[in-house]
Amino acid sequence: MIVAEDAPLLRQALVRLLEDCGVEVVGQTGEAGDVLGLVESARPDAVLLDIRMPPTHTDEGVRAAEAVLARYPGTGVLLLSQYVETSAAVHVLARSPGGFGYLLKERVADAAELYDALRRVAAGEPAIDPEIVARLMARRRADRLLDELTERERQVLALMAEGRSNEAIRERLHVGAKTLETHIRSVFTKLGLESGGADNRRVLAVLAYLRS
Repeated sequence: MIVAEDAPLLRQALVRLLEDCGVEVVGQTGEAGDVLGLVESARPDAVLLDIRMPPTHTDEGVRAAEAVLARYPGTGVLLLSQYVETSAAVHVLARSPGGFGYLLKERVADAAELYDALRRVAAGEPAIDPEIVARLMARRRADRLLDELTERERQVLALMAEGRSNEAIRERLHVGAKTLETHIRSVFTKLGLESGGADNRRVLAVLAYLRS
């Protein structure tokens, strides 16, 4: 694991939190420009990266994440943000087939939630903060394909975007396995994802959702 955060105290806290969870931190930096070099030398499973970093504190973290995902698609990236920023980071990372995530900094106080999100991106799965998902769902969409989804199918897709497993989705929505499979199949069909493996279609469905 590599931790990239420009605030020294927060970076140290994140490293300590991860190590307490049993995660090996192989590198840390306060500069977005150092991230690619650290990934190249250490080849970590994932990178924990602040969106806004020096020198301009605008999109340095996003650009570093893009570079990592493009050059090392097997490395997951989890972005941290102080604010809900749906129009930039999420849409940029949604274009990458690798594991990606976007978590609000307030979530890092929950070690289990942070660890789970990192585990998911390292495995090539999405891990989007529920508040980000809710904001995206509330926004008007230009993609007419998503307009065809029922309310329940939208709920299923939103939970998929958070990176939830089928079991977790069933528990959240209080539905049976067969009912959930029917909803997921319907989502794939309406989004034109009827061919390909289940895992691949799941990722493509989430990408379609994030790009909308």
